[in-house]
Amino acid sequence: MGLHGKVAVVTGGTRGVGAGIARAFADAGARVLVCARRPPEMPVGGVEFAPLDLRDPPAVHAFFAALPRLDVLVNNAGGTPHRRLTEADAERHARVIELNLVTPLTASLAAHPHLRRARGSIVMIGSVSGSRPSPGSAAYGAAKAGLESLARSMAVEWAPEVRVNTLVVGMVRTELSHLHYGGEQGIAAVERTVPLGRLARPADVGAAAVFLASDAAAYISGAALPVHGGGERPAFLDVATVTEED
Repeated sequence: MGLHGKVAVVTGGTRGVGAGIARAFADAGARVLVCARRPPEMPVGGVEFAPLDLRDPPAVHAFFAALPRLDVLVNNAGGTPHRRLTEADAERHARVIELNLVTPLTASLAAHPHLRRARGSIVMIGSVSGSRPSPGSAAYGAAKAGLESLARSMAVEWAPEVRVNTLVVGMVRTELSHLHYGGEQGIAAVERTVPLGRLARPADVGAAAVFLASDAAAYISGAALPVHGGGERPAFLDVATVTEED
């Protein structure tokens, strides 16, 4: 799955999952360029940084137009604060949808001419939140559901020159996990709910992204690959009582 000589752009690749993806592409031999509003606190070896606000379409188009070549685009930038629907107005929720759905579309359209020439690929970083209820991040879940649908349509419209796939990512342990899960004790409790017994690491997501971008996946397009450690144990199994009669 070597990517020697390839050029990859990872949006939002300065920390967490994005940094893990960027590192995986660099380790696979690609030239990697990450773009985000702020530079990384801890630069990744072999990875270049370019400042870019992905919510600024003219800036996004100028950024991609200036690249001499592009083989892979990883649409990773996104995220959301925990916010119940009634705790904000529609405009604030719309900004979450813009970041997680509209900006990947903007970047993909800007990158398309390069990717078509290179017969390259796009990897969308989706989420299990797009396929299950997502209380506290409903707009984010809706955007991720839309992102997976968008990828499937792109895969048809842009074939055969450009392959488009989605990684459906579950819970990942990053430098901010303690804020979401209540410290190490909370993380350990959450990990017990995952069939494989742990949260994903950014490197796990990076390895899956490299696979989808490589020649090993040359006949895979329009796919959604779960990276969630086996999913979530159905809640009813923990509360149901089975009575066996002799």
